[in-house]
Amino acid sequence: MLRHERLWRSGCLRRFFNVRTKGEANFFAGSAEGGFNNRQSGKPTMKIVIISDVHGNYEALSHLPEDYDQLWVLGDLVNYGPQPGEVISFVRNRAAYVVRGNHDHCVGFGEAPRCSPRFREMAETTRRYTEAILSEGDKEYLRSLPLHVDVWIGKMRCRLCHALPSDPPFANSLCNVEQWEGECRRVGVDVLLVGGGHMSFGRKVGSTLLANPGSLGQPRSGEPVASYAVLRDNKLSFRSFHYPVNLTAEKVRAMPISATVRSDLIAILRTGSVPRERPQSVSVGSLVR
Repeated sequence: MLRHERLWRSGCLRRFFNVRTKGEANFFAGSAEGGFNNRQSGKPTMKIVIISDVHGNYEALSHLPEDYDQLWVLGDLVNYGPQPGEVISFVRNRAAYVVRGNHDHCVGFGEAPRCSPRFREMAETTRRYTEAILSEGDKEYLRSLPLHVDVWIGKMRCRLCHALPSDPPFANSLCNVEQWEGECRRVGVDVLLVGGGHMSFGRKVGSTLLANPGSLGQPRSGEPVASYAVLRDNKLSFRSFHYPVNLTAEKVRAMPISATVRSDLIAILRTGSVPRERPQSVSVGSLVR
């Protein structure tokens, strides 16, 4: 198990981030006057759906159970999953704002995604698959994505990025508490929305609402559900839903990649957890000196 996962499950980071993995958790995001709550004026309110870390899982994306005024995407459209092209097409046609994740970067620019050792083989193997099936236009789109976007909703300023604002798109968003406090002070926005980490969290840090919607396409929260968030009436709600995981698993099984990687990817989809690392096999001959 990865170190940040051990901290997460032990409750160390969960307590700081006020994590919710079930149901709906609301976090207040600014004042009605300075935000986008127009109920008192009689104007319609804007509903924003926020997703991240889709990772080529088109089944999860296509079953998103929400109508929305805007869709915001916090990166990692591709890699790990079987249908990166379909995901890119969906996002290009429907998203108002999209930022570049580390896997988008690695596929677009042909670079390593800088994953932790447990995910390195999965990332490199699926990167080759993803690069082979995407069109040049799709790769150009990934290259063109910004590392961060600032969006104003009324008087409320929101920053969208993948992972840490100081090191997009590569740093892990499940970092230590002190680091996040420094990041929020440095950015100085009302709402800081980050991807990466694949676990939902939200907390007020000073005057900033810090939140991660979790992963829509490859959850690592211990449950095989697709996670996302909704921003409306100055409230951020964490939500999740079940989708046909077995359909995605069958498509992963058909990917022309190693059986070991396929097995790991399917296990994550079906359990919402990262399988333990397999012990290295050692031949008898290698023990003879």
